[in-house]
Amino acid sequence: MDSSAEQRREQRLAYRWPIWFGEDLTKAVFLGLMEDVSSGGIAFTCTADHGCLQEGQPLTVRFSIPRFDDQDPRATVGVTRTGRIRWATAAGSGTHRVGLQFDVPLSLKPAEEAALATMCHPVGS
Repeated sequence: MDSSAEQRREQRLAYRWPIWFGEDLTKAVFLGLMEDVSSGGIAFTCTADHGCLQEGQPLTVRFSIPRFDDQDPRATVGVTRTGRIRWATAAGSGTHRVGLQFDVPLSLKPAEEAALATMCHPVGS
């Protein structure tokens, strides 16, 4: 069993969307792909060609999450957060999986927001 799953305190929103990250977003910025997000952190994959990511390393990330808006179902909200790498593992083919814990949690729980939006506005209604 994946040890990172055992530590989760809330359900995560599985969401494949670009994520930009770096130790300082005003300098070198790298592209990754979000796997999932919660109010407390984010998991993403990235290529290994930008250097070594290590547990405890500070990062700043910039990403978007769905807005769950009645007006535009494709609407997103941009988020920038700082945090620390909780784990980083090789994922094969020159990629890494990274788990980042935010220094300041999001003010919402993305998976709960998605569930509420689905309940209030079922697909096809």
